[in-house]
Amino acid sequence: MRLDKFLKVSRILKRRTVAADACEKGKVKVNGKEGKPGTKLKIGDEVTIEFGTSSLKFKVLDLNEKAGKSEAGLMYEIIA
Repeated sequence: MRLDKFLKVSRILKRRTVAADACEKGKVKVNGKEGKPGTKLKIGDEVTIEFGTSSLKFKVLDLNEKAGKSEAGLMYEIIA
């Protein structure tokens, strides 16, 4: 699944365009490397997103393209 779509479907970011914009500005890293919107994610990948002064790091657990609201939180695990 594409990185921008994963961020939207998992409800980490609200819109796919916002996710794509964050990727293009270099605020998203996949396994330590800069992630582009079209980067293909795999289960087990570690993603870091920078939000101003803070950041969110999580591990991809599922790649469900049609996850509903209740399933969205099961697609990733937050890493401290």
